Amino acid sequence: MSAFASLLTPAVMFFVLGVGAQAFRSDLKFPPDLVKALSIYLLVGIGLHGGVELANASLDTAVQAVLAALVLGAALPLVAYAILVKLGRLGKLDAAAIAAHYGSVSAGTFLAASAYLQAKGVSYEGYPVIMLAVMETPAIIIGLVLAQSARSAGAGQALARGGMLTMLSGAARHGSIVLLLGSMLIGATATPKALTAVMPFYETIFLGALCLYLLELGMVAAQRLGEFTRMGWFLAVFGVAMPLIGAACGLAVGHYWLGLSAGGTTLVAVLGASASYIAVPPAVRMAIPEANPSFYLTLSLGITFPFNVVVGIPLYQTIAAWLTT
Repeated sequence: MSAFASLLTPAVMFFVLGVGAQAFRSDLKFPPDLVKALSIYLLVGIGLHGGVELANASLDTAVQAVLAALVLGAALPLVAYAILVKLGRLGKLDAAAIAAHYGSVSAGTFLAASAYLQAKGVSYEGYPVIMLAVMETPAIIIGLVLAQSARSAGAGQALARGGMLTMLSGAARHGSIVLLLGSMLIGATATPKALTAVMPFYETIFLGALCLYLLELGMVAAQRLGEFTRMGWFLAVFGVAMPLIGAACGLAVGHYWLGLSAGGTTLVAVLGASASYIAVPPAVRMAIPEANPSFYLTLSLGITFPFNVVVGIPLYQTIAAWLTT
């Protein structure tokens, strides 16, 4: 798979179509109810697939993978948030929304990395697949907590005793988290025969629904692209630097903690380096409507995704191979 061919995926191209439609002042619009329905569908589909992966893993593998995913998924958004607020002077709600994306993962980048390893004949373990399923949720929760903390500070309200616990509890009850965790539980506990009847609905048309959702996101991002260009130099640097920071953390986790092969370590690095453009955008749209979509969408899909596919994946694989020799 060439780097250019990796970019020519329907999801990315529909996002570009949405940007182009807005740039050419098309009258194309999505009904609000359809956007919400697509968000629910995508979150449930991701949760079900993650649950199936957990059900097929051994207990020891699942525990190690889940723990590593929780650590990465919680730590990376905190690092991203600190960089954006302290160095970039970005608004805290925008920083919280972006941080949630960079603590989460990109399934598209993961699939591109898997195809790259297969083309090179490099094998890998099953740990990263389980981590892919788990890493969405902690990053979203951290992002929601950071956003609620920013709202409280903006209103001049200090967190009372138990305030952090209250925010965590509220974030865990948010609709997007309930959908992800609930669907993952269903996928992990339902019988294979029962899942066979419903999974085609979440496999056959999943990519089509994703394309429609990204088409709408492209239009929304383009509407506010002017705000991105006003501070684009810092965000553009962040869109390249943060994947490198995440990849370094992933390489350390994959090699030193999990003891994976070069292929497995590469995929963990990709998980740390990638930024979600499937599960997190609908969650952020629902939970942090004040955040500017042109920031987090253009960063995750317009800068970080192509950087990882063209430069990152080969770089991470080279370093992982060096670590394991």
